[in-house]
Amino acid sequence: MKSTGIVRRIDEMGRIVLPAELRRTMDIGERETMEIFTDGPSIVLKKYTPACIFCDSGRSVSLFKGKSVCARCLRQLRESSTESGAPEDQPTVGARR
Repeated sequence: MKSTGIVRRIDEMGRIVLPAELRRTMDIGERETMEIFTDGPSIVLKKYTPACIFCDSGRSVSLFKGKSVCARCLRQLRESSTESGAPEDQPTVGARR
């Protein structure tokens, strides 16, 4: 982990401001969704990337019944649905959370 030398206080509502220079360097846009992790005593922020609920792939992810599903798993769902005779639902292709 690389130290930036930046120190910030947490405000009364529990918020921390990420400096504009750091956001530009890390390509973090306004209203961007961030994922929060803990690693021992550390808090780690990471840009959120939707991933498939079945295989955890981040490639070609669409929303299917409100869940993130990649194109490969979606194809497998359709195939198994067709084999079982169940009706297919159409995904929201290219949708992001």
